[in-house]
Amino acid sequence: MKDVHSTMILDVLEAEIVSGQIEPGARLNEAALAERFGVSRTPIREVLQNVVSRSLAERVPFKGVVVRAFDEARIRSMFEAMAEIEATCGGLAALRMGPEALDALETAHLRMSEMASYKAAREYEAMNIEFHNQIFLGSGNDDLAQMAMDMRLKLAPFRKSQLMKLDRMLQSNREHGMIVALLRARNKGGVETALRQHLAGAAETVVQTRQ
Repeated sequence: MKDVHSTMILDVLEAEIVSGQIEPGARLNEAALAERFGVSRTPIREVLQNVVSRSLAERVPFKGVVVRAFDEARIRSMFEAMAEIEATCGGLAALRMGPEALDALETAHLRMSEMASYKAAREYEAMNIEFHNQIFLGSGNDDLAQMAMDMRLKLAPFRKSQLMKLDRMLQSNREHGMIVALLRARNKGGVETALRQHLAGAAETVVQTRQ
């Protein structure tokens, strides 16, 4: 039950920080949050640790956990970094992914297509993580894959927020189909370009939502 509470609280706080509902500089008070969500301080400590690890907030001496500022330039910078890492992984995956791995990736895409048709945003978002992780691992480079997963964790709240929009989810799914086709064609440059554009589209949606 504690894990359920922690996950739910983390989802709420992430969404409020990403949307700007909780403003930069705001202090995330442990006692106040425990009272708000009707839980003990233990799950709140776990949640705050996750919020800090995802760079949504920082621990400030004598203040505690404080929400970080995310202006348009900062958001675009993070997505740009993610795009370059993903493009590198994707380019290598185009050369190294075997038939079974490509089949598994296409199966994931087909499942996501069903989720998108049913407007199942939360399920789509969870499967989206798996889809991209398969590409990271398909690079055949464990160090690059780990870098990509670490960066994805930092961007997770922002990527999650943009997939809650139906038009972006449908566009994301179409882009996934193109990425799978390019990987099957062993089109290294095409995959790299497609992944950069994929992340650029996600960044644009996040920026527009915050405005």
